[in-house]
Amino acid sequence: MAHIIVTGNEKGGSGKSTTAMHVATALARMGHRVGALDLDIRQRSFGRYVENRRAFLAREGLDLPTPDYRALPPPGAEGIERHFAATVEELAADSAFIVIDCPGSHTRLAQMAHAMADSLITPLNDSFIDFDLLARIDPATNRVLGPSIYAEMVWQARQTRAEAGLKPIDWLVLRNRLGVQQMHNKRRVGEALKALSRRIGFRVAPGFSERVVFRELFPRGLTLLDLRDLGTENLNMSNIAARQELRDLITALDLPGVKVDF
Repeated sequence: MAHIIVTGNEKGGSGKSTTAMHVATALARMGHRVGALDLDIRQRSFGRYVENRRAFLAREGLDLPTPDYRALPPPGAEGIERHFAATVEELAADSAFIVIDCPGSHTRLAQMAHAMADSLITPLNDSFIDFDLLARIDPATNRVLGPSIYAEMVWQARQTRAEAGLKPIDWLVLRNRLGVQQMHNKRRVGEALKALSRRIGFRVAPGFSERVVFRELFPRGLTLLDLRDLGTENLNMSNIAARQELRDLITALDLPGVKVDF
């Protein structure tokens, strides 16, 4: 069976689709067969990212590793949950990995995907606004008071997997858009995440810094790892540092059979 990687939280703008695309393409470039699904069937940022890639490669006559993306029916389509489950089963028969990007909201499809997840990646902007999705804290003492809405959904997914006899979800929380300087608020977020990780069971890793290159890559469907195939364009120090961030992310995921070689 394929190893299923889900990117999810219940807030938009945290970098889920960028993360999903870079993870899926990195695995494909390392020689793995990768399936891809976008459960945000209205915005389809991940899906459009892959479609932009296919169009760019066809237009330029290039052949670069690309995930096998399957589109789901439009919103309101009858039997969409059955279609999703059948598509996952179909991809699993011929893929080492399936990357599923969830919407920034609570939906039945997102619930299903979380229960399927072998690895769960939750990108968070490094602030207490995003932290609130995971837990409620006492603003005076910074003490964690209890899990919040998204953490409860992950707990329910874990229960579903346990009842089905499946292995636990390996949950990785990414601190995206970390500031260059270690400001007081960043330290507080880090301390709160560390305390919460022990309480509800996730690992914490640095994610992607805020970089212009990510906005430039989307229209062509490219990732950081594709730039060298196109010549020397955009290979500046910022992009080299971003490649290292991606390398660190794939290493932190600790996926079965994956040896990071880029």
